[in-house]
Amino acid sequence: MSYGFTEADVDYLVGSAGTAALAKADELELSSASLLRDLGRARELFGTYASAVVETVLLRRRSAAKIADGERWLFTDDGLQQATPTLVARHRAQRFAGRTVHDVTCSIGAELAELVGVAAGVVGSDLDAVRLRMAAHNVPGASLVRADALAPVTVGTVVIADPGRRSGGKRTHDPAQLQPPLPDLLNAYPGRDLAVKCAPGLDFDRLGWAGEVEVTSLDGGVREACLWSEGLATARRRATVLSSDGTGWSISDAESDDIPEREPGEWIVNPDGAVVRAGLVRHYAAKHGLWQLDPRIAYLTGDSVPDGVRGFRILEQVKYSEKVIRQELARRDCGTLEILVRGVDVDPAVLRPRLKLRGSASLALVITRIGRSATAFVCAPPVRAS
Repeated sequence: MSYGFTEADVDYLVGSAGTAALAKADELELSSASLLRDLGRARELFGTYASAVVETVLLRRRSAAKIADGERWLFTDDGLQQATPTLVARHRAQRFAGRTVHDVTCSIGAELAELVGVAAGVVGSDLDAVRLRMAAHNVPGASLVRADALAPVTVGTVVIADPGRRSGGKRTHDPAQLQPPLPDLLNAYPGRDLAVKCAPGLDFDRLGWAGEVEVTSLDGGVREACLWSEGLATARRRATVLSSDGTGWSISDAESDDIPEREPGEWIVNPDGAVVRAGLVRHYAAKHGLWQLDPRIAYLTGDSVPDGVRGFRILEQVKYSEKVIRQELARRDCGTLEILVRGVDVDPAVLRPRLKLRGSASLALVITRIGRSATAFVCAPPVRAS
């Protein structure tokens, strides 16, 4: 169970004694093997604040892959888990340029940090006094107030919200079970420009959202969706793909989705998850001169691979049969195999040992459905186009 920070803990951690204690604690290994020993040492050094100091050091280390400058931030465990990655927050902040923005669920300040310097003014509010104090330390340029997200305390601002996605200890995709519930949040800000961060697994069509749904991935992993109200929307559906190297691109349903129906080309391309979740597979294909293996399946094919994308060069197309696939892989001396599956009930972890791979070559196997038939493509190892 994670440590429960108090306001007194935060006051200590932001003071000179706490700053020195955090620097000293950062010298400890704090691994699973050394934790008990290190906790004992921490109690000797920091007394009643030992748990707060150690937890902060551990959270700062965990934040390194998510939050820029996280080594100086204060976090709670839940606050770090739900915090928007810096690169995603930075991308979203650009749409608020020149506006005054109120983050009504600001937590420890991950969104606020990227809004400061871009927006004309930034206000953050939260009901949790501890997180609010942490936000004051993490983002000194924001104006902060303790308030309920469902009780507006600003007028004329653009509102951004990040409702909690856990109900009864479990992650929920039900808009009514978010905290605060999405219907209540929308009712609290009628007519306001509004952006709501939510889980990418939400059923957007069932939600009936009139604005834009933007699904964002970072380094190949789908991170979130953002609901943009009509006043902020630039399309109905958008996929944004970001990388830690600072590059990124997006595609929307305002672009063409006209693609041909053809036999498989030389390559198979597996679109980024944000493209698939946003329902923009055809739009992505049209943009890059690709087409679908099957209209109901997200795998694409073509005679070239888009820059920066992994492609699988087709060596052989066979019917889906373990015996046939095993024979083909043996013929090609396959010993290492990457397996991708869509539209067919196959577990790669179960299938792999059944194929009895004993060779030295590395290959890939793409299993999918074309029409009513399960089909397998034996492919060369994936390459990334440049």
